[in-house]
Amino acid sequence: MKNIKCVVTGDFHVGKNELLDTFIRGYFPSDYVPRVSYFLNAEMLFDNYKVTIKFDGESYAWDMSGQEEYERFRPLSYTKADVVLVCFSVTSPASLENVKEKWFSEVRHHCPGIPYLIVGTLIELRDDPLVVEKLSRQGITLEQGENLAQELGAIKYVECSVFTSKSVDNVFYEALVAALKFPIRKRIRLLLLENFRYACS
Repeated sequence: MKNIKCVVTGDFHVGKNELLDTFIRGYFPSDYVPRVSYFLNAEMLFDNYKVTIKFDGESYAWDMSGQEEYERFRPLSYTKADVVLVCFSVTSPASLENVKEKWFSEVRHHCPGIPYLIVGTLIELRDDPLVVEKLSRQGITLEQGENLAQELGAIKYVECSVFTSKSVDNVFYEALVAALKFPIRKRIRLLLLENFRYACS
């Protein structure tokens, strides 16, 4: 049985906790209570064998708080990560901007050569009239997310709705694909590319 450490990061209130909880349960619970640590396991079938993702606050799946008071502790969570999910809300342009300005550089610094995905959450609210009115436009589009992933060198851009469970399993399936099928040679190539981009920035 192979264990995968998947780190989930991004701004506070973009749905990271909810993403993990919905994945574990298979649905978003009506009695949802945010939690700091997860003490549950989730199994996924991958290439005809089982992969266990452990949510135990100690290893394998971390939801790192985006709040500033936790910044000094976050680097500990990146240790031995196999894959990183960098999350933003499609209803929050500020959280998208922080992917570029904050989270990308943090992940690159602490997890050089490790594959990462950009994850857009709360897609069920993208066309919500109240959200559109607040933003004076539609929420962040699929194309914008894909462009960002390409710009930052992410493995892929994926979207989901934590409240309706839409595509939540796909987010973690793609994370497993990245973690298990990203050979050392490609990780070295990614690391070299990241260093080149950093030197040119």
